[in-house]
Amino acid sequence: MSQLTIDSTVSAGGASIPALGFGTARITGEDCTQAVEWALEAGYRHLDTATMYDNESAVGDGLERADVPRDEVFVVTKIDPEDAAFDDALESAQGSCDRLGIETIDLLLLHAPSDEVPLEITLDAINHLQDEGVVDHIGVSNFSVPELEEAVDRSETPIVTNQVKYNPFNRQDALLEYCLEAGISLTAYSPLARGDVADDERLESIGERHGKSAAQVALRWLLQQPSVVAIPKASSRDHVEANADCFDFELSGEEMREVFEISGESPAFALEGDDES
Repeated sequence: MSQLTIDSTVSAGGASIPALGFGTARITGEDCTQAVEWALEAGYRHLDTATMYDNESAVGDGLERADVPRDEVFVVTKIDPEDAAFDDALESAQGSCDRLGIETIDLLLLHAPSDEVPLEITLDAINHLQDEGVVDHIGVSNFSVPELEEAVDRSETPIVTNQVKYNPFNRQDALLEYCLEAGISLTAYSPLARGDVADDERLESIGERHGKSAAQVALRWLLQQPSVVAIPKASSRDHVEANADCFDFELSGEEMREVFEISGESPAFALEGDDES
C-alpha cells in the first residue's frame, strides 16, 4: 500500500505544500465557491487561484463557508505579469488578501515572466511582502529552466515552486530535473489535460488493474514523482471527489514507465525509489 495520503505534502524551501491541490482556473462566481467548499469537504487542503482568474472573492467565500480552519488550508494566488512593477505587485498582493478574506498568502507566484519589468524588481517587491508578513512563501509560474535559474539567483528567499503545465501528454523532464537538483517543487497545472486523459486507452488499461479511472491514474502518476504537486480542476462534486480518490492505490515502476511512454521514454530520475513489483 502506498504511503501517500491526501494529507501528504511536498517540502521545498521551507514550505510544506499539500501534494494534491484544488485548481480553480476558469471557474467563477457561485460555481467556484461551491466547488471550493466541496473540495475542502473532500479533504483538499491546498487551494490555487490567481488575480487573472477573476475568482479570488469566490474562492474566499468557499473557504469561509467550509468547516475547515484557515490555518489548515494552503492558499496560493498569483500576480499578473501586468502588475510586475514594484508598487503594482504590492497593491496586487494586498488586493488578493482582501478578496480572499485572509491576512497572509501562503504562497504567492508571479504568474508568468514579464516582458516589461525586470524580474529582480518584481522579486524585490515579493520579498518585501514576505518581510511585511503579507506572504509566507514565494514562487513562479510558466518559467523555463533559464528563467527559473534567474529567479533563484535574484530572490533573497527560496523559490519554492514553479507551476507549469504537466501531464502524461505534456512532459517537463528538463524542468523537473532542475527542480530536483535545486530543491524546488514542480506544481502541475492542467494535470488531466483538460479532460483528455479520460479517453486514453493506455491509462484506462492501467486503471482497470486497480479499479480506478484514467484520470485517477494520471494524478497518481504525478504524485508518485518526487517533488511534484498536482492541482486538478473540477466543477462537479463527483469529479472533485473522484480526483481526491487517488491515494488508496499505487502504480508499480512498470506502470509508471507505461505512463511515461505515452509521450516518450521514461526519465530515470523520475522513477527513483519506485517499487517495480
